Amino acid sequence: MNADTNAPCDELLLNNQVCFALHSTSLLMTKVYKPLLQALGLTYPQYLAMLVLWEQDGLTVGEISHRLLTDPGSLTPLLKRLESEGLLNRTRSREDERVVLVELTDKGRNLREEARKVPQCILEASGRTVQRLQKLQAELLELRESLQKSL
Repeated sequence: MNADTNAPCDELLLNNQVCFALHSTSLLMTKVYKPLLQALGLTYPQYLAMLVLWEQDGLTVGEISHRLLTDPGSLTPLLKRLESEGLLNRTRSREDERVVLVELTDKGRNLREEARKVPQCILEASGRTVQRLQKLQAELLELRESLQKSL
């Protein structure tokens, strides 16, 4: 143990923390997305919800929440906003009124075409090849899975 408690401790240096590398990269990634998504009239969290619905329309709030690894209660205001923008409709299930079904409107489906340019812009901003980003994504997904298992 260090006698000098003010001496740097390598395992506690900010730039040695994986969590900080992920956090700071995530902040910068969101900044790169911001103007691209503003052109679509979406925030980053709204974009993620729309990606889920573009992939599979007609999901429940719970299913969308599960895909986004978020709490259904925090998703509801976001979905209400997208509904007020005319991008989706929320309806209660006839079988169980606690279940809310989310379906894209024509406007929401059409926005998908405008959004197609976003991934290419992100690729260019990253300065990486598709293959390098796919490898990074695979490693991040593996890390996420390990962290989920540790909870």
